Amino acid sequence: MLELIAAAALTLAPAQVLSRQPAPEANQGVAVDAGFIYAIDNSTIAKYDRATGQKVAAWSGDPATFPHLNSCAVIGAELVCASSNYPATPMRSSVEVFDPAAMTWLRSIAISPQPGSLTWVDRRDNAWWAGFANYDGRGGEPGRDHRFTTLLKFDDKWRVTGVWTFPDSVLAKLKPRSASGGAWGADGRLYVTGHDAPEVYVLALPRIGSVLTHVATIPAPIAGQAVAFDRSAARVLYGINREKREVVAMTLPPLEGR
Repeated sequence: MLELIAAAALTLAPAQVLSRQPAPEANQGVAVDAGFIYAIDNSTIAKYDRATGQKVAAWSGDPATFPHLNSCAVIGAELVCASSNYPATPMRSSVEVFDPAAMTWLRSIAISPQPGSLTWVDRRDNAWWAGFANYDGRGGEPGRDHRFTTLLKFDDKWRVTGVWTFPDSVLAKLKPRSASGGAWGADGRLYVTGHDAPEVYVLALPRIGSVLTHVATIPAPIAGQAVAFDRSAARVLYGINREKREVVAMTLPPLEGR
């Protein structure tokens, strides 16, 4: 009989602040590309020049149509955003796609009903990956709480091809809320943030089973919400502090040999 023993997650050194950018729109999350930062609010996306810190453009949608943009990610030439009807129920979600150069809305991708509310989307290995949140209390649905937070993998027709749940060690940190942000790192690990805790959780797909492996926890100078990697730099992650309405760039500590 093969006995599998999971190694305890590491607690790494804190992430180091590289910069702080004031952004009144930094309420839900941030996206980043080589030249710009995109601060995300419920129905607004503001574009800031990374070199000067100046706001250069913004998009605003009707709150009745876009009640809750949860996060965005620059994927190829597009800004791909996770949208939901939070805190309304039944939960409904969609992927909203924008042109980041012109800051215009391009199209909406309807997501079939899933067990949760879409909070983040990323692209890896020719597939779409998405986080679905569940909550205790407000915004939650009967019969599901934070323990039903889920990672789903989709093909290019947005059909589910994989499902993973979160380990108890991370769920205990998320309670009573859920995973608000997520992004794949260049090291092949998934970096997830909660609703308000100043931490980043490093996860990996399991070799066996359907529960994600908790690799490490990184103390971070943010307050949960959505995050994004700067793909032009090594281990540079962007997040927000919604209380201070600022975007924070930070360097994550190394994580070799795990």
